[in-house]
Amino acid sequence: MRAPVAFFAWCALLLACGGLLHCAEAAKARHLKWEVSHMFWSPDCEEKVLIGINGQFPGPTIRAKAGDTIVVELKNGLHTEGVVIHWHGVRQIGTPWADGTAAISQCAINPEETFTYRFVVDKPGTYFYHGHYGMQRAAGLYGSLIVDVADGEEEPFKYDGELNLLLSDWYHESIYNQMVGLSSSPMRWIGEPQSLLINGRGQFNCSLAAAHTPGTKQCTAGGNRHCAPVILPVEPNKTYRLRIASTTSLASLNLAIGNHKLTVVEADGNYVEPFVVDDMDIYSGDSYSVLLTTDQDPSSNYWVSIGVRGRAPKTAPALALLNYRPNRGFKLPAIAPPVTPAWNDTAHSKAFTTQIKARAGTPPPPATSDRRIELLNTQNKLDGHIKWSINNVSMVLPATPYLGSLKLGLKTALAAARPADTFGRAYDVTRPPHNPNTTTGDNVYVLRHNTTVDVVLQNANALQHNVSEVHPWHLHGHDFWVLGYGEGAYRGDAADAARLNLVNPPLRNTAVIFPYGWTALRFVADNPGVWAFHCHIEPHLHMGMGVIFAEAIERVGKVPKEAVSCGATATALMNGDHP
Repeated sequence: MRAPVAFFAWCALLLACGGLLHCAEAAKARHLKWEVSHMFWSPDCEEKVLIGINGQFPGPTIRAKAGDTIVVELKNGLHTEGVVIHWHGVRQIGTPWADGTAAISQCAINPEETFTYRFVVDKPGTYFYHGHYGMQRAAGLYGSLIVDVADGEEEPFKYDGELNLLLSDWYHESIYNQMVGLSSSPMRWIGEPQSLLINGRGQFNCSLAAAHTPGTKQCTAGGNRHCAPVILPVEPNKTYRLRIASTTSLASLNLAIGNHKLTVVEADGNYVEPFVVDDMDIYSGDSYSVLLTTDQDPSSNYWVSIGVRGRAPKTAPALALLNYRPNRGFKLPAIAPPVTPAWNDTAHSKAFTTQIKARAGTPPPPATSDRRIELLNTQNKLDGHIKWSINNVSMVLPATPYLGSLKLGLKTALAAARPADTFGRAYDVTRPPHNPNTTTGDNVYVLRHNTTVDVVLQNANALQHNVSEVHPWHLHGHDFWVLGYGEGAYRGDAADAARLNLVNPPLRNTAVIFPYGWTALRFVADNPGVWAFHCHIEPHLHMGMGVIFAEAIERVGKVPKEAVSCGATATALMNGDHP
């Protein structure tokens, strides 16, 4: 039986298109044939091995219209490891096996094997895709996914042209060394990235703006196409839509464009009430659209500056050029690039984040919830190893994907003990854990169909005194309403309730918890499947910082055998069972 949410989404699409015949004409299937492989590349002018698609880095940009079906025939050309691709922000209504999460929604695709992803992009917005196996995202496996409005529809804002900024960080050390270091005792932390990349390009150990930074080597403009400075061509006195997404492994970022204001109009594929800023914070997993008006002196070019936030910056800002035509593309601005706000200016970050409100016409959240799950984020120890834990349980993933094992009803799918919905109110979030020891578990929360679920993400002090990190959390399979933020420990009392916005909270798929604070979310469990919910910082997820939501598995349609033919599910399939 097809999930009701898929039926309603389809009905809405029919109504929007004006009937079945028109819809059939408008929606298209877009077929792509990809091969993932290792290759030599120089993202910041230093040659390393990364993971690319069809010989490209970043991977090819997918462009589609709302209602289209995306079909990606993905061959794994990696010699010794599996691969999957997650379509970040696409809700996968009715196709949970296409979510691209190894050990959760599907088996990893083995070397030389091919898996076909087929899914509908149901709403317009700025999205991206990335590897979701090991730490392959940090090795370069990512690209842009842009969904335009369906034929006959219009955006609620006007613009003359469009530019795309896919932001990432880049390490010279391989992800394999990083993963071994994170799993070692004592842990070897990955450190800060060597470079920040804009559309896959950056410059290491030099600066385009060396004239404004004494003691810095000037980068050359030509030469290596892999790391040539990004030039964004514009015409004077026009309005441009900048689509921005962050696929960073670790870094939280800040974007500013010299002498230009930015009007934020979209966040994570959802329209927001427009507001104007000089700069904006972008966390890993975030995506935005901003409007930029080219109303400055047309005889100059202007800096696009990306700097690090939330961590003491040891990585130079990334720079690109906003090129007012007909100026030369490499004409450097006479003024210095915008200065990134202080890395620990949390007030600046909160001022931006709390301005984001849903645009009029966005569905409001249900007035109340059926269940509240409170997730305490802590850093802990396990047999001498450092882990990240949720309610003192560090997540480990199984050999058999949950979607297959739960659909088949395998007794070994879940541990007998279910994870806790809350944590002790006596826990002091301002100090290192009194008992630093943790344990491991599946962290699978089973949700009843169509129930409204509140999730409170609680940040805390790490193992080291006076350290509480920024954590951006991403939910698969859903958007959620960001009801509000608070400082200190969440108590669930009247004071905390007064901080919640039930009138126009933004719909997002990624939300940040600030140091020593909490973030309250609400979503409806209306999409049957098994969905990851995790910190989008790659090493934090690798160290156990996540949970799983299993929703109405009995309502999931027939799961393709090739998606779950591994582990215990493979044995069950050989015995004639089918998920």
